[in-house]
Amino acid sequence: MDILLTGASGYVGAGIYGCLKDKHNTTGTYHSNRLFAQLHKLDITNKEGVLKVVSEVNPEVIIHAAANASGSWCDQNPDLARSINEKGTGYIVDAANKVNAKIIYISSFAALGTTVYGKTKLSGEDFVRKTNAGFIILRPSLIVGYSPNTENDRPFNRLLKNLRERTPARYDTSWKFQPTYLRHISEVILKLIESDISNEIIPVAVPELKSRFDLAYDILSPFGIEVAGEDRNEGSPVFSQDLSKLGELCLPQYSYSEMIEAIRQEIRDKA
Repeated sequence: MDILLTGASGYVGAGIYGCLKDKHNTTGTYHSNRLFAQLHKLDITNKEGVLKVVSEVNPEVIIHAAANASGSWCDQNPDLARSINEKGTGYIVDAANKVNAKIIYISSFAALGTTVYGKTKLSGEDFVRKTNAGFIILRPSLIVGYSPNTENDRPFNRLLKNLRERTPARYDTSWKFQPTYLRHISEVILKLIESDISNEIIPVAVPELKSRFDLAYDILSPFGIEVAGEDRNEGSPVFSQDLSKLGELCLPQYSYSEMIEAIRQEIRDKA
């Protein structure tokens, strides 16, 4: 199958690209960091540029992962956040409709909240619902797991920095959430590509509620890294989503313990 993946150099996009590129005819795009030599440069805020790339690739499926996922950056740059996460997504949908491509959109649990980032992702979902050939909206939570991009300032890459530098780690205990395993997203996408499932919103996460401290302790402590917890009173709302859609659609599922063990093995394999 011919697939176009936007944001293939990002933490999440690179993980998806690494999983798909040997299984499907996958064309990836990047904006500033060309993580893989074969990627095509694309600014999703350039409507004509988006249409040009989509028309040239003529994909059956577009996996739209390109976004700025930093909540603090979006708060500080709301206009740019809307341009990338909202307008850029609208341009992707317009181009997809011209070539009759289906869209799999990487949204976020944050779309249920009131942050600038969450609002831009919810608006992106509204655009994606206008895809003529059908759509899938995936809603991950905080994402952990090995990606070919180990440099982006994402939560899991901060854990890797603790591991590389052998430094003690201190992480928040106050915010509870259902973590998402990066490989789980890729496995769900592979199943969706092979199916005729359309027009669904699918939360992708483990069912257990955990904190950043829980993740850091369970991932790092077996490798001898000291991990301490502190209540930073982040006050973030708890979005405990119903994950039954994964089972209903016969899509892969993970428990927290399965995710943690898989991540520990990824770390051992990369060591």
